[in-house]
Amino acid sequence: MLAFTFPGQGSQKPGMGAPWREQPSWELVGEASEVAERDIARLLLDADADELRQTRNAQLVTFVTSLVVLDAVERVGIAPGTVAGHSLGEYTALTATGALSFDDGVRLVAARSEAMQRAADARPGTMAAILGLADDDADAACRRADGDVWVANFNAPGQVVIAGSEEGVAAASGAARELGAKRVMPLQVGGAFHTQFMAPARDELRKAVEAATIRDPEIAVLANIDARPHQLASEWTSLLSAQLCSPVRWRQTVQRMVADGVDTFVELGPGGILTGMAKRIAPDARGVAVGTPDDIDRLLEVLGGEPPILPGQPDGEHLFMTERMVVSPAAGVFTPDARWAGSGSGARVEVGELLGTVGAVEVRSLFAGVVQGFIAVDGERVTSSQPIAWLRTA
Repeated sequence: MLAFTFPGQGSQKPGMGAPWREQPSWELVGEASEVAERDIARLLLDADADELRQTRNAQLVTFVTSLVVLDAVERVGIAPGTVAGHSLGEYTALTATGALSFDDGVRLVAARSEAMQRAADARPGTMAAILGLADDDADAACRRADGDVWVANFNAPGQVVIAGSEEGVAAASGAARELGAKRVMPLQVGGAFHTQFMAPARDELRKAVEAATIRDPEIAVLANIDARPHQLASEWTSLLSAQLCSPVRWRQTVQRMVADGVDTFVELGPGGILTGMAKRIAPDARGVAVGTPDDIDRLLEVLGGEPPILPGQPDGEHLFMTERMVVSPAAGVFTPDARWAGSGSGARVEVGELLGTVGAVEVRSLFAGVVQGFIAVDGERVTSSQPIAWLRTA
């Protein structure tokens, strides 16, 4: 089984948008810029490392880049069996699975990054990676420091990130060395993320999350705070706000996916941090980082040259002689016609019949037949020629 993973803040780098500029998926950048009222294209192409390191910039460009990569991967027909994202990447995962619309995803990430920036400015903090120390010992080092410092990320075996005040992190780093840590690496970040220092941001974010429309994900998304799959919209409001002050349980998340049958991890977005972690957590699994168009060819090679077919995936994906695909005539947000508000599966459609709209453009079937299922969901942002529904003509 294939899992898509999405990176978080810290994966960004200058010029990371350049390889995608001439690709069809680049159109997402313009749409995201309109929603966020920010020039995201400039950040992706021209911003330097210092500008990108700012929380309000780092999160937005990482989120958008990951969705550009996702769009390109989906165009070649590759789909996951499960998804997860590291910190910020959780929002990407929810957008990828239809739980958040593209516009709501952009708005929430923009709100989250601004709130975290304000919280970090009001209460400065820092983070450090502890290498070569067990999780329990890293937690013990924080407790020995007797200050404002906590475990923020359980990333991989022997790789834990701590966060808090500069004094607290320094004290915990010393205690970690005494307990046998091989190395302590200060991280160049703008705050003590996933700790109580982010409490003001959590309160702000909760309001933004409650104002967004969250749907049931098409497939389960594993949450950072408990490393468990969740497929109900009702659960995600509290999961997203709680995430800001809770440690990211990434090692446990990958281990859960492996236990559920995942044997291939595909990281979509800038960098390859999660791919490296996956190799340490699950040495027998395959890992591929997709950050440029060339990486998609490599992904297809790893998968044997063909997109994987998931258990239970409809035969319509093969487009046999008796089957046809209805595709989007434009880019925008898909809204099904009232007749298709449910699944629509099993209903007959005639030539020219309205299936829905993409923005203000009507989506009409060019074929007559029986609808086998809708591929696009209500509120999903689709691109031109992206499949909307598939039907059997015989």
